[in-house]
Order: sequence, then C-alpha cells, then structure tokens
Amino acid sequence: MSAARPAASPGFSLAVRFALRELRGGLKGFYIFIACIALGVAAIAGVTSVSRALTEGISSEGQSILGGDLAFSLVLREAAPEETAYLDSLGTTSRAITLRAMARTTDSSDQTIVELKTADDAYPLYGTLDLDDGQPLQTVLEKTNGEWGAAADPSLLSRLNIKKGDTIALGRTNVRITGVIAKEPDKLAEGMEFGPRLMISEGALADTGLIQPGSLARWNYRVKLASPVDDEGLKSLIESTEEAYPKAGWRIRSRVNAAPGLQRNIDRFAQFLTLVGLTALVVGGVGVANAIRAFLETKREVIASFKCLGATGGFVFQIYLVQMLCLAAIGIAIGLVVGAIIPFAAAAALSGVLPVALETSLYPAELGLGLLYGFLTALAFALWPLGRAHDVPPTALFRDIVAGGPRLPRKRYLVATAAMTAALCAIALLLAYDLRIALIYIAASAIAFLLLVVVARMIMSAARKMPPQKSTELRLAIANIHRPGALTPSVVLSLGLGLSLLVAIALIDGNLRRELTSTIAEEAPSFFFLDIQNSERDAFQTLVSKETTGTKLVSVPMLRGRLVSLKGVPVEEIQAPPNSAWILRGDRGITYEDKLPENSKLVTGDWWPEGYSGKPLVSFEDEAARDLGLKIGDEVTVNVLGREITAEIANTRKVEWRSLSINFVMVFSPNTFAGAPHANLMTVAWDLDVPAETELDLLRKVANAFPTVTAIRVKDAISQVNDLVEQLAWAIRGASSITLIASVLVLAGALAAGHRNRIYDAVILKTLGATRRRLMIAYGLEYAILGLSTAVFAMVAGGLAAWFVTTQVMNGSFALLPFTAVGAALIALVLTVSFGLIGTWKVLGEKPAPVLRNL
Repeated sequence: MSAARPAASPGFSLAVRFALRELRGGLKGFYIFIACIALGVAAIAGVTSVSRALTEGISSEGQSILGGDLAFSLVLREAAPEETAYLDSLGTTSRAITLRAMARTTDSSDQTIVELKTADDAYPLYGTLDLDDGQPLQTVLEKTNGEWGAAADPSLLSRLNIKKGDTIALGRTNVRITGVIAKEPDKLAEGMEFGPRLMISEGALADTGLIQPGSLARWNYRVKLASPVDDEGLKSLIESTEEAYPKAGWRIRSRVNAAPGLQRNIDRFAQFLTLVGLTALVVGGVGVANAIRAFLETKREVIASFKCLGATGGFVFQIYLVQMLCLAAIGIAIGLVVGAIIPFAAAAALSGVLPVALETSLYPAELGLGLLYGFLTALAFALWPLGRAHDVPPTALFRDIVAGGPRLPRKRYLVATAAMTAALCAIALLLAYDLRIALIYIAASAIAFLLLVVVARMIMSAARKMPPQKSTELRLAIANIHRPGALTPSVVLSLGLGLSLLVAIALIDGNLRRELTSTIAEEAPSFFFLDIQNSERDAFQTLVSKETTGTKLVSVPMLRGRLVSLKGVPVEEIQAPPNSAWILRGDRGITYEDKLPENSKLVTGDWWPEGYSGKPLVSFEDEAARDLGLKIGDEVTVNVLGREITAEIANTRKVEWRSLSINFVMVFSPNTFAGAPHANLMTVAWDLDVPAETELDLLRKVANAFPTVTAIRVKDAISQVNDLVEQLAWAIRGASSITLIASVLVLAGALAAGHRNRIYDAVILKTLGATRRRLMIAYGLEYAILGLSTAVFAMVAGGLAAWFVTTQVMNGSFALLPFTAVGAALIALVLTVSFGLIGTWKVLGEKPAPVLRNL
C-alpha cells in the first residue's frame, strides 16, 4: 500500500469558479465599493478627456486662432524691407498692429482703455470676422465724410454708454463706430486683454498719433503659405527663418502652437483636477478597504470551511481577489462611461463660455488612464485586507470571535501593496505637467494619510485613558470610541482627507482674494501711465502735480526686449522651472537705472556707480536668477529693436512684486541703451485713500491733455483678476466636491461595516434596560466627538497645506480665516452625526429575539 501523498494545491481556474459562484448572491454590501471606484475613475477620465477635447479644438482651429499658418511678431518696430520681402515670398501676408490706447467720448465725460488693432485688406487669412450687420470689415473701416470708421466690441459701447454710429475720440483724431464685432477669429492669439477690442485701418492709426518712437506697439505679420506644408515642414521653415535672420528679434509661432498660453493653462488646470480626482480615488480606496474588511468578516466561517477541506491560504486569497477585481471592473466600467460622457456634456453646457469649441470624441488614452488608476487604487487598498484572509484559522468555524492571527498580513502582501502604491505615484509623476507640484501633492497625501492613522490611534488612546464619566451616555460614547472594532479609524480616514483638501482650497481662495482686494489694492499705485514721450514727460508730471495733492509720482524708461541666450546657451535649449519659465517666453519689459529701484533690495553684488560708462551691466531678480542658474559674472543676451545686446550680471536683487509698483526682472546700466528710442512708464499713487471720483477726474484731465498716453487703472485690473479668480474658484470647488462626495460614501460604508456589531450592542443594552433615547444620545455623542476631532485635524492639515501653497508657491501672505475653519467643523459634525444616527436608528429597530438566539 503506497503512502498517501499530500493533496495538490487547487489551481487558479478553480478559484475563479468559486469566486463567480459566490458572486451569484448579488452585490449587496459592495455598492459603496463600486461607487467609490466609479466616482474617482469618472473624475480622472472626464477631466483628462475634456482637456484633450480642448487641446484638439485648439489644434483643429489652429489656423483661424493664429490668423495664418505662421505668425511673426515684433515689438517697438516694424519689419525691415528685406524682412517684409522674405515674408511675402512665403505666401499671402496680412499685417496687423496692436497696442493699448484710450478711447474717449467726444465730450470727454468718459473714457476707457481699448485693445486697438489694425486690419488690412487681406485680414483675416483664415476664419471669418463677423459683424452684427454682415458688412465686410474693409467697408466698415473706410474713411467717410472726413471720419474713419471703426469696428468695436459690444462691451466698448456699454462702457462708454454709446451706440453704433456715434463718434469717439482716439488719440488726436475721431473715429465713428460703424460696425459691432460679433466674432473675431484670432482673438485667442492676442493674449491677455485689459479692455475691449477696437479695430481700425492703418490709415486711421497714423492719424491718431499713437505710434511714436518707443510706443509699446506690436507689429504682427500672418502668413498663409503658398503651398500646403505639414507640421514637420512648418518646424523646418521656422528653423531656416531663424538661421537666415538670427537678429530679427521676432517671435515666430505656427498653427501647431496657436495659443500656447491657453494650452499651458489648460495643462495646469487639467493636472490639478486630475490630482483632485486621484484624491477622490485615494479617499475611495479607504472605502474599498472597509468594504472588503467587512465582507471578509461575514465570510469567516466560509473561509474556515475552505481551510478544513484542505484549501491553502493562497487559494482563499485568490478567490476573494478575483471577486474584488470583478467588483472593481464594474465600478471602473461605470466610471469610464460617465467619464466618456463628460466632454459631450461640457461641450453642450459651456458652448457660449469657452473661448474655443471642444473637439468631442471618445479618447481611448484618457479613458485608459482612468482604468489604470482605478485598478491600481483598488489593488493598493484591497491587497492588505485580502492578505489578512490568508491566515483565517479553521477554528473560526467553531468560534464566533477568534484571536485574529497576526496584526499584519504576510510579507508578500505588504510588498504587493507597496508596489501598487509606488505605481500610482510613478504614473502621477510621469504624467505631471509640473513635476514639483506633483511631488508636493504625493508627499502631502502620504503625510496626511499617515497622520490620520496616528490621529485615530491618539483619539482611541485618549478615550481609553479618560476617567469614568458620571453620565452613562457619555461613558458609553467614550467606550465605543476605543473598544475593539471601533469605528474611529474608519471615520477619521473617511472624512479627514476630503475635509483637509476642502479647507486648503477654501483658505487658498480666501487668501488670494484678501491679497487682491486688501493688501495689493492698498499698496498698489492708482494708475499706470504708458507711452509717455520724453518730450511730454515734464509737462505730464507738472499736470499731475497741479491737479492732485498728496500723490507720489514714479517715472522710469520703458523698453521691450526678448531674451536670446543665457551664458551663451539659446533660451530654446534651456529647461527652466515652471515658476520662472515665463521669463524666457516672449517679450519682457526692461529698463535702465542709475540707482537701485525703490522696491528692490540687493542680495548679491554691487550696484554700478552713477555715470557708469563701461561694459553693459544688468541686475537680475534674485529668485529668477537662482531658478535659471545665473550668478554674478554670467552674461545674458537680449534682443531690443532688432539689436542683440549682451550684458554681464553685476548683481541680483529681491523685488517686492506684491506692491504692483514699477518692477522689472532685468534692470540695465544706463549706457546699455544710450540713444535708443523709448517711451516712459509712470505710476501715480495717493498717500491716502481717495474716492473713485477723484481718480476718474484725474483720468479725464490726463486723457484730454495727453491723448496719446495710455492709462491703466489698477483697481479695474484687480477687479478683472478677481473675477477670473472667482470663476476658477467655483470650478475648483466643484471639482473638489468630488472628494467630499467620496468621503461621504466612505463614511456611509464605514458605518454600514459596523452595522453587525452595533446590532449586538444595541440588543444587549436594550435587554439590560437601556432606552432608545439613551442609546441615541450615546451614539450621537460618539459621532460628534469623532466629527469634531476630524474637523480639528482638517483645519490644521488644510491650514498648513494652504500656508505652504500661498507663501512658498504663490509667494503671497497667509492668514487663517476663522469662518473657513468653522465651516469645516460644521461639515464634519453634520455629516458624521447625521449618517451615524440614521444608521443607528435602523439598528435600534432590530428585534432582540433573533439576535439573542445566535449569541
């Protein structure tokens, strides 16, 4: 008789069969699990799909947005004849001149800044410019009865309280509003606007007298290529143009990057919302772990039976891993369907709001990202509790409560959990637009998660050490907080992350508004006056001094230049940190000074002496210099008026940007631009607050006396920025509410997971004489203590996160706003107590007899 051989370990296919058979009983107990996964996946898939739809919309309309296949822009000068001839050789060319100017009513009763733009006969090369009455633009802009025509944005009419057909003053001439712009195809390519659009002809612009030496005007040349060229061909053409005209100083764009600023903002916002969606998934992961833990508690006898029949711990793990993956697949499928629908819904809801139409479609890569995030999150939070199932002993079949085995799952499950978490972090970093922000987010999330675990343990420890209370209800509530199987860890984790994120966003929003409306508004000057000619500067200062009292005037030379190279390296080859990359893009305002500017403080080096006449020197803003790897003695090259100038860094200085006073990244020694034509920039600030009527009165007098000077009222600019912040804040709050919804779902799941134990408690206590009222008070106190404890953590964690973002990322000031903190506490308290008591009421309604028979 041969010796008995040990039974072979059941295969994975058998585990799948067992898993699917168990799932025949339905999804009861897993609705929270599925909802948590679906919500996070929908958020990530939806946000990335909308971002892709916007990007594709920009790409598909690239020619119309840019106004051509290629666009060449020059600041302070028009193209030289040989440059114009070269552009004409490429195809059809359209020239437009853009600048800011003041438009006034003919009786000088009102005025406003406008974004002025000229249009020639070829405009627009692509797309259509629509006027309200359908007339051709060139007809509208013609000179009739001695007055030039103009086409205006509708908002200009409302600002000046005029109508079509009325005449306005522009510079040293008058123009008649003969058309109202309904659609401007290349508006997105123009960048940030301070006022409404006003379009005129070049002949009208010449009569205004606005173009003077040094005027901050931009000449834009759009080219419609004579023959079709693909994207690679465009890139080669740009490179050959830069080689042929290395010192032209023009900025070249193609239809491929028609609106780079908008694209960068879309990428940044999409990254933020993706991280918010990932936060919702991580919060939902707590719900996944809770659901699996509660489910396995109900399956202890089944698992013990498997063990008694010879199943290994690995086989049991496989059974419930398959079930978890099936349930996760259901949640992910729901999330992907919702995420796929979101771009279509967004396109319909925001058709009149977004600056470009969404190119709606199903985007497999973006949906695949949501699928990947969903499965990795499910595994990261499920492997730990599933690993615990590996060691459920066969004795659980005969005893309802057993000694539970080791506190941690086996090493293989710990390693697998760590691997899934690392994969989540790696994907978030790999796809991040801003690597620094992604790293900060991951570190903050990990710290917050660990702190929440510690806080939950501290709450339980504090409750355990409290002396006995006289109140029976309070004594029972405190005991429930620290007893075995207490809800404390689940509740604190459920609400902690979501509330911390909401508190942080609310505090950042509040501090940003406070900075704009109080700190900056109080420190900032009242007006910026642009394009003051040297011949007008003294008269301008005399007028302002005469018409106002208690004002401070600051005047500096103003030029525009584009950085060409740093330390001999072309700027196109430099990978700058995101917070300083803007310095290398496009044109920068530059100036020269004999003395250190008032709002600056030297950090390194020395200022040049008055009357310095040696090698051109430059002072660089200190933080920007460090970000770009610059130090004293390094050389920077700028292109100003088509001329490349190389200067040596003599010092670095710290600039107080928040004051909105005259500040520049680069300040040159005066000899650098000797003889260069330029205008002046001046600020006017009152020592004390003055009424708006006083400011507007000065604006009227300046506009009448100096019609070619452009004025920017700082309060109006701050109001525009504040409106933009408000719109973004609502979008961010809406997106962040997804995390709170996930928190609520997890909280509901955590309370449902403790339902079984609560039934036993309630039945025994009622049998011993406890009334429903007393039990409700006890449970209410328990939930209130947990809610308040979580709110305190959220206030501290959210406050620290907001402080870091506000002071370290945005370089602003921070103040703890009490109403935000109180709001977080109320949200936590209401949610915890409400959901807790709703579940408790159902528990208290259970009949004692069926429960007692099974004890």
